[in-house]
Amino acid sequence: MERRIIDAHHHVWDLSVRPQSWISGDRLAPLARSFTLDDLAPEARAAGVTATVVVQTVCVPEETPELLALAADSDLVAGVVGWTDLTAPDITDTLAALREAPGGHHLVSIRHQVQDEPDPRWLLRPDVRRGLTAVARAGLTYDLVITPHQLPAATAVAASLTGLTFVLDHLGKPPIATGTLDPWAADLRRFAALPNTVAKLSGLLTEAAPGRWRTDDLRPYTDTALDAFGPHRLLYGSDWPVSTLQADYTHVLRLTEQLTEALSPTEKDAVFRHNATRVYHLPG
Repeated sequence: MERRIIDAHHHVWDLSVRPQSWISGDRLAPLARSFTLDDLAPEARAAGVTATVVVQTVCVPEETPELLALAADSDLVAGVVGWTDLTAPDITDTLAALREAPGGHHLVSIRHQVQDEPDPRWLLRPDVRRGLTAVARAGLTYDLVITPHQLPAATAVAASLTGLTFVLDHLGKPPIATGTLDPWAADLRRFAALPNTVAKLSGLLTEAAPGRWRTDDLRPYTDTALDAFGPHRLLYGSDWPVSTLQADYTHVLRLTEQLTEALSPTEKDAVFRHNATRVYHLPG
């Protein structure tokens, strides 16, 4: 039986519609062009990916309805991780409007660029917690894009909002290029100890040394995550097209398969398909 794979984390953007202000500097220069679903689809098919979750890239209200409409017209995109202002007084109404928009049933999670917030305890602000409570009441999950120093706040807010599932993108961006594990590993284990947390095996190549990484550079970090979360609370994501800075789409998938080669077939199926279906309530 042919294996079915869900890519639980990728992006698309069209620079003719909206700039991506985060794309700056020489290292990110290859990303300074449009990347569309038409670009991704043949690569996904060739890699055996049958469904994806597209994730927001900029914190503007217009992007999420566009992604929902994209999903509505696609046989590939099964879910959308969108953005809305968590601190807005009318967040409940905004979430309801998104669910009622074209493709609104594809909305599975909300994400904010917490990594760009200067306050390491931003997630614990009362107005942010109020917004996260609204996300939970809407039946959605919450994706965390943070850096290692923000993991303690993420753990604290997840512990206080037990009705909301928190999805840690990119394992919290560990310092792979430096080869250091702690305090990231210790903080990750505290986060993983909470029952309402899961994480994505995604975006790790971006944290590795540009052009000089080896598979074994990533293994201590994925092994830590596998030990902390277990295979039934980890999701695979390509982080395309950001991942193209280091490797092509199929290479990223095969690398993740290599890093999880010790798992049983059932556990691999969990990481590469079932966990995404369960966490994001995807069809099928």
